[in-house]
Amino acid sequence: MRFRQAFVLLLLALAIGVVLALDLGSHLGLAQLKASQAELLQLQSQHPWSVAAAYMAVYVLATALSIPGAVIITLAGGALFGFWWGLLIVSFASTIGATLAFLVSRWLLRDWVEARFGQRLADIQAGVDRDGAVYLFTLRLIPVLPFFLINLLMGLTRMKTRTFYAVSQLGMLAGTAVYVNAGTQLAQLGALQDIFSPALWGSLVLLGLFPLLARRLVAAIQQRKVYARWASVRPRTFDRNLVVIGGGAAGLVSAYIAATVKAKVSLIEAHKMGGDCLNYGCVPSKALIRSAKLAHQMRHGAAYGLSNTVPVFSFKAVMQRVHEVIRAIAPHDSVARYTDLGVEVLQGHGKLVNPWTVEVALNDGQVRRLTARSIVIAAGARPVVPPLPGLDDVGYLTSDTLWDAFAQLDEIPRRIVVLGGGPIGCELAQSFARLGAQVTLLEMGERLLAREDNEVSVLVREALQADGVQVLTGHQALRCERRGEDKILVASASGPALELAFDALVCAVGRQARLQGYGLEDIGVPVQRTVDTNEYLQTLYPNIYAAGDVAGPWQFTHTAAHQAWYATVNALFGDFKAFKVDDRVIPQATFIDPEVARVGLNEQEARAQGIAFEVTRYGIDDLDRAIVDSEARGFVKVLTVPGKDRILGVTMVGAHAGDLLAEYVLAMQHGLGLNKILGTLHTYPTMAEANKYAAGAWKRAHAPHRLLAWLQKFHAWRRG
Repeated sequence: MRFRQAFVLLLLALAIGVVLALDLGSHLGLAQLKASQAELLQLQSQHPWSVAAAYMAVYVLATALSIPGAVIITLAGGALFGFWWGLLIVSFASTIGATLAFLVSRWLLRDWVEARFGQRLADIQAGVDRDGAVYLFTLRLIPVLPFFLINLLMGLTRMKTRTFYAVSQLGMLAGTAVYVNAGTQLAQLGALQDIFSPALWGSLVLLGLFPLLARRLVAAIQQRKVYARWASVRPRTFDRNLVVIGGGAAGLVSAYIAATVKAKVSLIEAHKMGGDCLNYGCVPSKALIRSAKLAHQMRHGAAYGLSNTVPVFSFKAVMQRVHEVIRAIAPHDSVARYTDLGVEVLQGHGKLVNPWTVEVALNDGQVRRLTARSIVIAAGARPVVPPLPGLDDVGYLTSDTLWDAFAQLDEIPRRIVVLGGGPIGCELAQSFARLGAQVTLLEMGERLLAREDNEVSVLVREALQADGVQVLTGHQALRCERRGEDKILVASASGPALELAFDALVCAVGRQARLQGYGLEDIGVPVQRTVDTNEYLQTLYPNIYAAGDVAGPWQFTHTAAHQAWYATVNALFGDFKAFKVDDRVIPQATFIDPEVARVGLNEQEARAQGIAFEVTRYGIDDLDRAIVDSEARGFVKVLTVPGKDRILGVTMVGAHAGDLLAEYVLAMQHGLGLNKILGTLHTYPTMAEANKYAAGAWKRAHAPHRLLAWLQKFHAWRRG
């Protein structure tokens, strides 16, 4: 806070202090006003304009400084000037004073509040940008908060001054009229409670509800406009309550929830049930990682008191195990299981015909049309293939295609180039290297896992290099070439072009939402990188929802399931109660060795958002169980509010970090701080004790040193 702002704030505090110290507020009572009524009326009759100007100045000053007594001053306005002139003067004086308080709050406090509570204020600001005028109008009619507090809080937002003034002028008019009218009958008032009758209270409540009802009306009009082009084809009745397009994580959860609450639901999947996670992503990659880790442990048996052993294996057998794992888990996502749950599963390609109708080209050649009150789009995502010249000539693999391609090989490709240093690229590169391939990881950015803190990127790079991966950051792939039997990737950094020979090229540069091919473009649903949705996961058409990778912004199985709950519940019950997606606490993990897991903010995000934080670190190299397991590397890093134990974010690097993170996810979701974690009994010896020791490190850093010094003296005295 700048000096001038601090100085003005001090003056305001002194002014308010003088008012309180001299008990000036006691002179603004109903009895005092009634006693002075005759004198005030005489003065007003002698000097009408001077009294009006002085009255208005006092009212503006009292409101601007948030001094108590506005009710009495308003009554005085009615007593002095009558109803119409009193209403005119008080209405403008109160609004001008409120606007001055609004501006003072903005000038004095907004920068400081934004610096300290940037992210939370940003969330509030988004709501103000969208519905701020409606909320302010409602608060003015039925003040849940005192008016002075509304003025100060609104000053912390980016609401335009003219909007604040206009809404306040209109919103306070009804209440002002009530008080000014009461002032004209001042002699008959025995107490302030006499101003309001039950009928008057009821009228004000209805006025307060009017903005909410108006908002519903506006929404209904907007919906009618959106659906206008389809009015002639809207079904009178519907075959189903819900149709779900896509049988991946989001689609399966949507169908499951709908069937559980006894809705009639159809699930459409064109390819494999289980989607990307089961068939191409989470499941096969983790199966590969586990085999690769065992091969690594065999090579490093000396770390466990055994002999180092070169693992002997068939790569085809490793890949067969991957597919066996997929087959073992597949029944969880199978047509049979979901049919038993009450879901109609249709295997074919679904396409939106209008906002209520989906045409399904079944895999057996038949075509069906389904109508539903609501539709959930859960089409998932697909790998991004970079537009490299010559890529198709040399051939390439993605995280979708490599599992079937590698399952045909007796031996792992000798030279593998992985494009992309994100989670998928890092996981695959390390696993292939541990299984004996010469792996080069090419990343265009300056570091791996760019969304993580720099120290995490450094540790990940060291871990991959220790396993034999050649890591090339800051390198851009330029083109692919065939030279006889050789396949070459040409890349460039700041110096001469680099040529990398390879036997297999894996593109892992990211995934993009599936936005084409199922009718979004035909019915005009807006899309960008993902389908455009609101906070309820509704698209342009309120009965069509999107969830999972196709809705973004995350591309995790657990967030897909999380969104699916909101999309389905809102689709089925949103006419009665709709739920905004709660995305405050989103965990994520990269399953390299050591694992990288995070929830909430990390340091680079907190700095970018201007959020103040403290950092507490605990080194896992000091943890008993990690030492026992020869896994003594990594750390727990906790970001907290300065001086408090409230958790802003946690980054963990180490064995089982993805599992250990769950305790912090629970704590953040339910508002538990580090003191609660420290007070929780953790089994010894386990990796989970790292969470307790991190909380203990925070506690030691915030120990009450003065109190401990007095306790030391107390114990010395007790010893005699």
